[in-house]
Amino acid sequence: MGYAIQWVRSLIFNVQMYVAMLVMGIVFFPWALVSRRGALMACQTYCRWVCWTAGWMIGLRTEVRGTVPTDEVMIAAKHQSFLDILMIYGSVPAGKFIMKRELMWAPILGQYALRIGCVPVNRGKRGAAIKRMIADVAAGTQIAGQLIIYSQGTRVAPGARKPYKVGTYALYKQLGQPCVPAATNVGVFWPRHGIYRKPGTAVVEFLAPMAAGMSQADFMAHLETVVETRSDDLMREAGFEPDGVHH
Repeated sequence: MGYAIQWVRSLIFNVQMYVAMLVMGIVFFPWALVSRRGALMACQTYCRWVCWTAGWMIGLRTEVRGTVPTDEVMIAAKHQSFLDILMIYGSVPAGKFIMKRELMWAPILGQYALRIGCVPVNRGKRGAAIKRMIADVAAGTQIAGQLIIYSQGTRVAPGARKPYKVGTYALYKQLGQPCVPAATNVGVFWPRHGIYRKPGTAVVEFLAPMAAGMSQADFMAHLETVVETRSDDLMREAGFEPDGVHH
């Protein structure tokens, strides 16, 4: 009975989440068209709305730990579901993503993504996309803000293992900025697929910044170690025991 009630609550929550996206997207659209600040405000308002409604509609509280980066940095984050995107973006002042090119054609959403500085890439052509982004950075065309990148390139279910992609290092090297790793346990409560959402406390934690100028080997090894280790700790805190061994 408890599962059925939580499933219905999850369904209602999911529906209102997408309705709110549409309503806020339309309401903020005129401001977003003339000002990047309008687009940023719309996206951050939406992120905070979803986190707030998750708390009282489905019993899923959200908590951001660590020092939230506000300078020009790259954030290399663990990605488990849509929720970690919302939590990270809603906490930083001017976040931007590398996004799938197909999203450019999504009504309203695509325009917002471009306005906040997201860089569209072709699925399956990440190598070319990384080169393009590096060229954009070198040419000074990138909009200022915190570049949020998912080093594994996709959502990874709790307990699953996926390699960290070296494109993260290519961007880090070209940007010449510190990198802030981010760990999470959100997938324990909000899975990649399906309607059901579990109650509890979903956490995103910003970890100690990695200074600019590290070698590729040191950077990749340190990034994977700190993000995976801390994410495993957070998942255990949420009652999930990750499998596998880190390298």
